[in-house]
Amino acid sequence: MELKSPTVKTLIVMAALVIVLAGIKAASVIVVPFLLSAFIAIAVSPLINWSARYKVPRWLSVTLVILLIVVIGFMLAGLITQSLAEFRQNMPIYREQLSGEFAWIIEKLTVANIELDQGLIVSYLDPGMAMTMASNFITGMGTVLSNVFLILLTVIFMLFEAESMPKRVHIAMADPEMQLTHIDRFLASVNQYLVIKMLVSLGTGVFIGVWLYMLGVDHFMLWSVLAFMLNFIPNIGSIIAAIPAVLMAFVEFGFAKAGLAGLGFIIVNTVMGNVIEPRFMGKGLGLSTLVVFLSLIFWGWLLGTVGMLLSVPLTMVVKIALESREESRWLAVLLSDDTGSETDAPDLTKV
Repeated sequence: MELKSPTVKTLIVMAALVIVLAGIKAASVIVVPFLLSAFIAIAVSPLINWSARYKVPRWLSVTLVILLIVVIGFMLAGLITQSLAEFRQNMPIYREQLSGEFAWIIEKLTVANIELDQGLIVSYLDPGMAMTMASNFITGMGTVLSNVFLILLTVIFMLFEAESMPKRVHIAMADPEMQLTHIDRFLASVNQYLVIKMLVSLGTGVFIGVWLYMLGVDHFMLWSVLAFMLNFIPNIGSIIAAIPAVLMAFVEFGFAKAGLAGLGFIIVNTVMGNVIEPRFMGKGLGLSTLVVFLSLIFWGWLLGTVGMLLSVPLTMVVKIALESREESRWLAVLLSDDTGSETDAPDLTKV
C-alpha cells in the first residue's frame, strides 16, 4: 500500500485519534478543570464585554465577576449542603409518608382485583433514590470543584487573555493577515452558543425553582440547581432532573402536586427548549437524538461527570469546527439531525 492511499490515511488518522483520546483520558485530572474553566470564562465574558462599553477597566470588571462567581458558588454550596443534611434527617418521615400513599393506592387496586406487594413497590420507589441521584451527580461535580482555586485562577487568566485570543488563533493557523473568515466564524459561534445555552439553562433552573417553591416542595433549591446543570443535556437531561423533584412532591403531597410538579417541568422545558432557545439559535442544536445520547456516553466515559454535563456543548464545538471547513463538512452532516438540508452553524446573529 502506498502512503498516500486513502485507506492508509484513514488508518493513520484513526490511530492518531485513539492515541489522543487515550492521552486525554489519562490526563483528565488536568483536562477537566481546564474545560470547566473555559466554559465559565466563555459564559461570563458578556459581562466583561458589557462593562467595557462603559469604560470600566478590564482588571476591575474581571475582579467583580470573579467575586460574583465566588459569592454565588458559596451560597449554592451552603444551600445544597443544608438540603442534603435536612433530607437525611427527614428520611424516616418521607418513608412513612410514601408507605401511606401506596397503602391507599393498593387498597383501591385491591377493589379492582389487582394484587400488588406494597413492600416491593416502596423498595423500588424509596425516597432515598431521589437524593442518591442528586448527591451522586453533585458529588461528581464536587470532586472537580475541589480544585476551585486552580479553576478560578485559570478563569482569571482566560478573561484577561480573551481580547488577544482570536489573533493568536489566526497566527497559530498560519493566517497572520486574519483572512480566513471560517476561524472567526468558528470562534464566534462557539462563544455565542455557550453563552445562549448558559442563559437558557439558568432561566430553566430559576423557573423550576420558583414553581417548586410555590408548590411547597422541600429542597426546591437543590432541584433548581439540578435542572440548571442537567439542562445542558437535551432530551434526557430534563427527564433526569424531573424524577427526584416529582418523586419528592409525591412523597409529601400525593398524586395531585406530583402531577403539577411534572407539568411544571414539561411546560418550562418545552418553552425554553422549543421556543426560547431556537429563537436565538436559529436551527437550534442541529444534532440528532442518537448523537446526543452517544455523546453523553462518550464524553461521560472520557471526562466523567463534567463530561456528561458538557457533552452537548463539546459535541457542538466539534460540529461547528467541522462545518467551518469544506473538506470536513461531510462529517458535520453525519452529526446533524436533518440530512436533507445544508448543515450550517447555529444562526446566532439574532443575539
